Amino acid sequence: MRRRVVITGLGCVSPVGNNVKDTWDALLAGKSGAAPITSFDASAHKTKFAAEVKGFDAPALFGARDARKMDRFAQFAAAATLEALGQSGLKIDESNRDRVGILIGTGIGGILTLLEQVEVLRERGPERVSPFLIPMMISDSAAGMIAIRVGVRGPNMSIATACASGTNSIGEAAEMIRRGSADAMIAGASEAGIAAVSMAGMNVMTALSVRNDAPEKASRPFDKNRDGFLMGEGSGILILEELEHAKARGAKILCEFTGYGTSDDAHHISAPAENGAGAAISMQLALENGGLGVKDIGYINAHGTSTQLNDKSETAAIKTVFGEQAYNIPISSTKSMTGHLLGASGALEAVICTKVILENMLPPTINYETPDPVCDLDYVPNQPRKAEPEYVMSNSFGFGGHNATLILGRYKA
Repeated sequence: MRRRVVITGLGCVSPVGNNVKDTWDALLAGKSGAAPITSFDASAHKTKFAAEVKGFDAPALFGARDARKMDRFAQFAAAATLEALGQSGLKIDESNRDRVGILIGTGIGGILTLLEQVEVLRERGPERVSPFLIPMMISDSAAGMIAIRVGVRGPNMSIATACASGTNSIGEAAEMIRRGSADAMIAGASEAGIAAVSMAGMNVMTALSVRNDAPEKASRPFDKNRDGFLMGEGSGILILEELEHAKARGAKILCEFTGYGTSDDAHHISAPAENGAGAAISMQLALENGGLGVKDIGYINAHGTSTQLNDKSETAAIKTVFGEQAYNIPISSTKSMTGHLLGASGALEAVICTKVILENMLPPTINYETPDPVCDLDYVPNQPRKAEPEYVMSNSFGFGGHNATLILGRYKA
């Protein structure tokens, strides 16, 4: 019999709040995290705004010395992990440290450290490059540093599947528990990629919104007048546990990990497959993995990037999988408020989906003003909605054609 996996802790750092409560409250209030960029001079860029994390004080959390040894993406992951562990009550000691693992994904890792040290090399020479450059820039540094900090010796790795990284990380962590490789996993993703070069790269791909006159209205998933996504940053972390392990220590179970599917489009490095064919495979596999039918899903947190191609193809994929039932399922894109956290987006959205189950509320898709005939489903426009879904689905799709889908459900003893 397959081991059951439950969620016992949540943590996040997001553009609308530096913890789960503040983030959730902001989402229900329809608050956008978009604002003019403060981390670099964006005056020459086509897009001059982003959804930055605000008021994050790493030295206060970790001490100035330790904070200097972590890239911003690792700082976010560590902060979210401490929050999640605090909620879960999971204590790490000699009795369990070898059976607890970490899987924290990222799309681009420590790019801020890399860019900073390239400038040091250019201006001051090779001998002045920081000895911490390599351990701070590599994608697995968040997982490794957190293991050191909390004393976890179980499976430890990082997944990089572009914007599907967080969803893949949580799904693969759950599968580790299911097959018996660990009893608990710290799982999620983190990203801090708001930099001049990454913004420029996204702009030349025409991926970003250019609504500089109204940043808070820039991200408008499924709206006919969408013109690109809003760059974000942050982290989402979940504590996953084998059910009997959680029960034995008296943990409060937040919800159950139910289904996971992943696929690839094998179509184009950045554009989705026609009609969302690969995304449909991912969603169908998640339903099968969870032993569920199309009528079981009561809410979908969409990838919903606010780009013309993604929103059209994701809508088509949902119709492919759910048929006429697609019109009965509320769907929202919280990226309309948080922006797109790239590799961390799916992890934050898994935190949000857990809160949907706990609070019986659906966050809205804000800035939805003009319906698009090719996006004609229920996108929970502009206002939160009361609902009591038994199962919720979360989609993430990334460059490289990567697709990943999670399904979370209400815990039933």
